[in-house]
Amino acid sequence: MEFKDYYQILGVKPDADGKEIKTAYRKLARKYHPDVNPEKGAEDKFKEVAEAYEALKDPARRAEYDELRQYGQGGGQSFEPPPGWQSSGSGAGSRYEGDFSEFFSSMFGGGRADSRGSARQQGFGFKGQDAEIELPIFLEETLAAGTKRVEYIIPVHEQGQLREIKKSLDVKIPAGVSDGERIRLKGQGGLGQGGAANGDLYLHIRLVPHPLFDVEGHNLLITVPLAPWEAALGTKITVPTLDGKVRVTVAPGSQSGKKLRIKGKGLATKTGTGDLYAVLKVVMPPTMNAETDALWQELAQKADFDPRAEWSN
Repeated sequence: MEFKDYYQILGVKPDADGKEIKTAYRKLARKYHPDVNPEKGAEDKFKEVAEAYEALKDPARRAEYDELRQYGQGGGQSFEPPPGWQSSGSGAGSRYEGDFSEFFSSMFGGGRADSRGSARQQGFGFKGQDAEIELPIFLEETLAAGTKRVEYIIPVHEQGQLREIKKSLDVKIPAGVSDGERIRLKGQGGLGQGGAANGDLYLHIRLVPHPLFDVEGHNLLITVPLAPWEAALGTKITVPTLDGKVRVTVAPGSQSGKKLRIKGKGLATKTGTGDLYAVLKVVMPPTMNAETDALWQELAQKADFDPRAEWSN
């Protein structure tokens, strides 16, 4: 079994915090998404990046991995966990839906979803195996119904031999799908035996992280940087959305952390659309000079403002 260095896959250091790990995952998931990267191997890289994030995003599961990592940093195909080691099944569940490697499955109790499921007897035949695959979806693609090409492998028994065949389907994806949603395609799984029905195909929706927007339910959040004078004097700014840009008014005296609601520009749902919240963040200019320093000094004297005045009460 090959050891997986998830930190190396994401390009972060072992002491990286959760924010760094999430940022690295977002960047790489976008880069290798099969819909935007036609290069050979991009889809495998996308799955590898998703697996690394799955292992490191949960603190308890990451702690388990860090414990194992000291035994496998040499790499190679012959990694084995230390004697007596057993996963505690900690973190966000002890079973995982997804196409994970043998290493992940052995370490954390998951399984390859496209080969999971037992055949069920129906009369004198056996129902075919169900197939389960992850389907990455961009946030933009949730706004309207569309069609996606999916490819997967199913096992086939012929004359006592087991082989695998590759299938492809054009699947209609409804508007408003959400992360973790499960879509069933009846009869598109493994072939039934003895006249029994075929298995089903289950699509597990995974929303690809967006470089600008955070998801909060069916609402979106975007951080909007403001210069100090924009926050003080007020301004009009252009804010990107999933389907274009909108103009937003920032009131004079706005503080960092203030949220401006942009109605109807969030994620689509089965009953409507969420909202987009622009979260203001005041940032300082990256460079200063003598002239701007003098202006800040003049402002400090004339404003007569102590942001920590309440501490003295």
